[in-house]
Amino acid sequence: MTTESAHDDHLIETRDLWRTYTMGVEEIHALRGVTFTVDPNEYLAIMGPSGSGKSTLMNLVGCLDTPSRGTYVLRGKVVSQMDDDELAAIRNREIGFVFQTFNLLPRATALHNVELPLVYAGVPKQQRIERARQALEMVDLGDRAFHRPNELSGGQRQRVAIARALVMGPSILLADEPTGNLDSVTGDEIMRLFARLHAEGNTIILVTHEHDVAAHARRTIHIRDGRIESDERTG
Repeated sequence: MTTESAHDDHLIETRDLWRTYTMGVEEIHALRGVTFTVDPNEYLAIMGPSGSGKSTLMNLVGCLDTPSRGTYVLRGKVVSQMDDDELAAIRNREIGFVFQTFNLLPRATALHNVELPLVYAGVPKQQRIERARQALEMVDLGDRAFHRPNELSGGQRQRVAIARALVMGPSILLADEPTGNLDSVTGDEIMRLFARLHAEGNTIILVTHEHDVAAHARRTIHIRDGRIESDERTG
């Protein structure tokens, strides 16, 4: 098989994805033959109860893990055939991660936190600073560039994390329970920001167990026992 896919029109294509873990003599099938596609500028929620396989699927989509069987194609390239360096490059350039816990460096300013992916990519300093400032402007935090995380509210910290996820211009914004550590009002504010980013052309994949968060997406995939139970478009 070549590393190019014949289906370049899809941003993501998974075919019969399995992820199996060995625990002693027992095999645990976290994913059992998952097949779906995602097109550019989709807004997708992946839902499922604890232990359903949604986090395992997120790790595969985010190139944090590789499938035991099956094929994952991202922008026409077969991810499962990549080595660790190629996977790291994909994670840095193609996927912007937003986590429930923000994952910000506590002693660094908002600007420096947003700048970090550009540092790893070897972008020159002046260009890094300009792009990080632009990303903070995109999430309405241009006036908080030199604040540290402990000087920001929970919602502002998540906005910094979203700016960091956007700064490389990724193909996919992958958000894992992005409102999980926020109160409902601040969570709604973050979801309005995601709606705006989607309207501006970003592809967003949310992983959540909350129906009200998933309701913001235009399509919802429900996972149960490692399989896709349903795949519904809502907008």
